[in-house]
Amino acid sequence: MGVQGLTTLLEKHRRIYRDRRLSHSWLLIDGSNLYHWLYVNSGLDQNHGGEYTAFAALIERFVKALRDCQITPYIVLDGGSDILEKKNETVMQRAVDRIKRAHRAAQDGQRGQRGQRGQREYIMPTLVKLVFRQTLRRLDVQVAQCYGEADPEIAALAREWQCPVLSGDSDFYIYDLPVGLLPLSHFQWEMVVRRGSNSYIPCKSYNTSSFCIFFKIQRQLLPAFAALAGNDYVNLHRLQAHVSWNQFAPAGGGNMGHLDGLLCWLQNFQKPQEAFEAALGLMGELSGNKKAEVMKGLNLGMEEYQLPPSALKKFFIHGIAPPFSTEVAGVPDWSRLPLIQAWLPAEFLDVLLLQKMKFSVFVELAAAPSAHLTARPLRQVMYGLLLGEGREVIERVREGLQLRFIPVKTASTASSLQLSLQTLDKAEASLRLQVLLEALGVPEASLAPVPPALRLPVCVTCFWLQRAQPPADEEVLKALLLGLSSGDAFRAALPPPRQKLDVQVSHSLNQWQSCLKSSLHLNQLLGRPLPEPPLSSQILADNT
Repeated sequence: MGVQGLTTLLEKHRRIYRDRRLSHSWLLIDGSNLYHWLYVNSGLDQNHGGEYTAFAALIERFVKALRDCQITPYIVLDGGSDILEKKNETVMQRAVDRIKRAHRAAQDGQRGQRGQRGQREYIMPTLVKLVFRQTLRRLDVQVAQCYGEADPEIAALAREWQCPVLSGDSDFYIYDLPVGLLPLSHFQWEMVVRRGSNSYIPCKSYNTSSFCIFFKIQRQLLPAFAALAGNDYVNLHRLQAHVSWNQFAPAGGGNMGHLDGLLCWLQNFQKPQEAFEAALGLMGELSGNKKAEVMKGLNLGMEEYQLPPSALKKFFIHGIAPPFSTEVAGVPDWSRLPLIQAWLPAEFLDVLLLQKMKFSVFVELAAAPSAHLTARPLRQVMYGLLLGEGREVIERVREGLQLRFIPVKTASTASSLQLSLQTLDKAEASLRLQVLLEALGVPEASLAPVPPALRLPVCVTCFWLQRAQPPADEEVLKALLLGLSSGDAFRAALPPPRQKLDVQVSHSLNQWQSCLKSSLHLNQLLGRPLPEPPLSSQILADNT
């Protein structure tokens, strides 16, 4: 996300960057950006169910590189969706784009790795974020999951701690970070340089003062530049339809002439409001209402870069979860610490505050029903625990190549009616376990011979066999069970990444992964009455 085209502009003008040798430092990391960047740029498979073991190993190497250089990472993850839904249009457009890319990947059947023919479609496997969190926890890396978007929290803490930020999100080019931004694309963590007893990571550093000096604009105009350029919060179709910034660009502006032109134009102003008024003047005659609408959008886009005091400082230093804001009234107080520790998924906040649920995109053909439909009964029990009886949650589900918003009723099991969300953390473990097993349709006695780390995956497999549409193929089931016992469920059940994708097998395994993810969320809400299975297969194998 961020400012459209800004990263490309900076790559065009690399003189703005400064070379840096990073060592002996605290480092605030945009976690949501990092796990996408690591997975996508590593060449790991995206079409065949996810290479979770290889991804866990990649995270281990990344963390080791930091620690070898005496760099202490603090990783911050995004939380729930924006309550005011200011980015709703942008989010919807990107979701539809992912659906279309996933369909193309399923049609091609072989894309998804570097070196293969065709364009990579960049479809993130559904359990990548969970693997990321589990691996960081196992490595004892400090992680915080925000209640909302992470970017302003990261920038606020970087300002207070006077430490750099690692991210690939172009919004960080706008925040005034005292020690600067380290762009992920220039962070050479795999090329650690060792000099005697000291080591460092070669990288490049960016700061706003260099940007403003290079483009000869006032620093206070940077947020106005982001708003006028069009960021995730601003719908500027009307402004962009009436104003061509290219006309102000110097000769030879190339593909980024519109941003070069906007920056040249901004050299004439000292204050943001002066620039906004002048931009409205470029649009010609506008009614009072239209002018007010555009000005409101511009101010909203600029205000997103005003930083609050850090809410994460006390958590990282003292383990104290920040209080909820007034917008999240009704969320039980006991959930604050497990939410910020990332023991509870951020999706719970979307259900509680917005009564909405969105899903990751699977590589599957548009003609197939969404693989997430299979796990809906599990989610309905989760919704019932969060909202109570007689409520609805709007699920954002793929139908064909479009998004549909489907109202889904909450549900209860015989045991879940005895639980209340406000006191859920105090309920007896046996009762919480019974709720989970009732939702999965598995009697507790049948789990006795199953190793603890495999109990939840085995329950999920039983649930999936009852619900899968079309019914699971016997050979797929055998491969899945063999994979679970050997610690490599996904690789055993799907063909090797360089073979052509079997869309029927893939769809069946997509349903299984969706059921696993929903059961993990339900298990987490219930305080993990069953051990959480490690999702990277080698760790799973060690427990069999």
